[in-house]
Amino acid sequence: MIPLKTIKEPDIKLSYYSTKNNTENNYLKTGKENDNGETEKTKPAGDEANSGEKIKEGKNKDENKQNDKKNHNKEDAGKNASGKKNEDEKNEDKENGEESSKEKSRGYDKNQAESETEISKNLSENLNFIKKVYSIPTNSDIVLREFEIALKEETVKAFAIFFDGMVDRMVINMAILEPLMLLSNLPVKGSDKDITEYIMKHLMPHTQLKVTKKYGDVIKEVNFGGCGVFIDGFGVAIAADTKGWEHRGVDRPNTELVIRGPQEGFTELLRVNTALLRKILKDSDLIAESINIGLRSQTSCAMMYIKDIANDGLVDEVRKRLKSIKTDYIFDSGELEQYIEDSAFFPMPQVIATERPDRVASLLAEGRVAIIVDGSPFVLVVPATFATLLHSPEDIYSRFPYGNFHKIIRLLAIFLSIFLPGLYIAITNYHQEMIPTDLLLAIAASREKVPFPSVLEILIMEISFELIREAGIRIPGPIGPTLGIIGALILGQAAVAANIVSPILIIIVAVTGIGSFGVPNFSSAFSFRITRFFYIILGSMAGFLGITVGLFIHFIWLVSFNSFGIPFMVPFAPRTVKTSHESFTRRPVWKQERRPDYLNPKDIYSQPEKSRGWVRSNSKGERADKDEK
Repeated sequence: MIPLKTIKEPDIKLSYYSTKNNTENNYLKTGKENDNGETEKTKPAGDEANSGEKIKEGKNKDENKQNDKKNHNKEDAGKNASGKKNEDEKNEDKENGEESSKEKSRGYDKNQAESETEISKNLSENLNFIKKVYSIPTNSDIVLREFEIALKEETVKAFAIFFDGMVDRMVINMAILEPLMLLSNLPVKGSDKDITEYIMKHLMPHTQLKVTKKYGDVIKEVNFGGCGVFIDGFGVAIAADTKGWEHRGVDRPNTELVIRGPQEGFTELLRVNTALLRKILKDSDLIAESINIGLRSQTSCAMMYIKDIANDGLVDEVRKRLKSIKTDYIFDSGELEQYIEDSAFFPMPQVIATERPDRVASLLAEGRVAIIVDGSPFVLVVPATFATLLHSPEDIYSRFPYGNFHKIIRLLAIFLSIFLPGLYIAITNYHQEMIPTDLLLAIAASREKVPFPSVLEILIMEISFELIREAGIRIPGPIGPTLGIIGALILGQAAVAANIVSPILIIIVAVTGIGSFGVPNFSSAFSFRITRFFYIILGSMAGFLGITVGLFIHFIWLVSFNSFGIPFMVPFAPRTVKTSHESFTRRPVWKQERRPDYLNPKDIYSQPEKSRGWVRSNSKGERADKDEK
């Protein structure tokens, strides 16, 4: 590993992104290639031979038949030489045609004609077009308001189109309809663009207006809660942003509660979420790129990153994955996460999903990229690593001794939630010599009347515990958690009384469940719950040997996986320069000078080496803090 002080930008993954970008650029320069490595524009060799032979036949038409036979032989040879290439090209064209027809049948060319159609100067044509697009009067929530603009000598007809419930009616009445209908000094000289610009600058006191010449742009704005204004005699339309639908206000996060720290959580509104982040990161280099995903839903997404910190290769990779998604609908960030993750079969989550603005802001400051989906209170942050998924928002706000203690408890909880049932099965079935004699006799006495083997016994209790947990989540209100606790107690007591399970097994399952609740990330906890069953089976089949083999395979899988080009187990495997943000035990905040080096940020230092300027010397001229250097 090259020391980061000797280079301007770390090169751990920069080579991956730069090599990938160069490959794509070369690909674009050389053109699209077919399966045989030949560009699509290249003419097959057989066709060139055929054309040359046809010219020869035209010139030597009256020559002897032997030359004709030779020409025919050459033509057949050329056809045989290029037959495979021509067949491959035909197959490729056929596949492309089938794919194109499939996309058309699924609606991927929907609204393409109307989006490219230019607006007419005839108001009646525009009116009929809009009525056809929005199925008026069948659509009951679409409002089409016809009115007249009073000029000095005549009146001009116009109409406005918007969705009821998605707009702020006060804005439309006060900033659009009232100025156009009541003001009568509108000049009529000038081009279409000049007149519309005059309307925008002098008659419509609205903050977000734009002029468009195509129907598709107006339809897009109306679908997003805007208002489109068409005026007779002008081949353009005015689109105003008048969003005003009801939404949930900023509230406390439901899944990531902290005792000390901000109590704000994301909402379902995109602009509210971006504003929450900008309220924390008051940086002009904080970029929010707008990307729409979904042909029919047109879900608005915002890709946010800090321009002078985030690696350009990472930003380009995230942007490419988002823009390459082809689907009709995206309703939540959970769906989007499955589209952009590297592998659907990897057990651990590959994207950080959080509803806390402060946590997203801290991850952006490290050089990561955030993805906000309109309609979802959970924001996605990439890339994710194993250490990041074990991080709790409260770790930042606690003093480092307290934070380290919490992390140690958290690691113990993870170990118990994954391995405790499997270890119990392995010890009781294969390694009884490891149990103290008194405890072994107690376990044997408790299992004397149980008719099931240990593995079946623990599987019954684990599945029952999962059923109770799922039922507690689905029951609305505060009754759910109460029902889960009471149900577990009653079910466990009844199972022991009926001699279905042993009492010590109830303790094992209870400790395992409590350990799974200690994992801060919900997706990670779910992954550990599934992994637990595999270790139970391995422990029942081969004891400690089976668990060891499973752990070895599991660890190889984790260390060999990459999330957005970043190794999942960094900074432990591969080992990188010390970054206190990502270690299991963190250092004091005034010693966290570096950002995670595996992200290859443009600015590796988050603070100077001496961040506490007041720690210099005491009254005697000696160092007040020997630890800070």
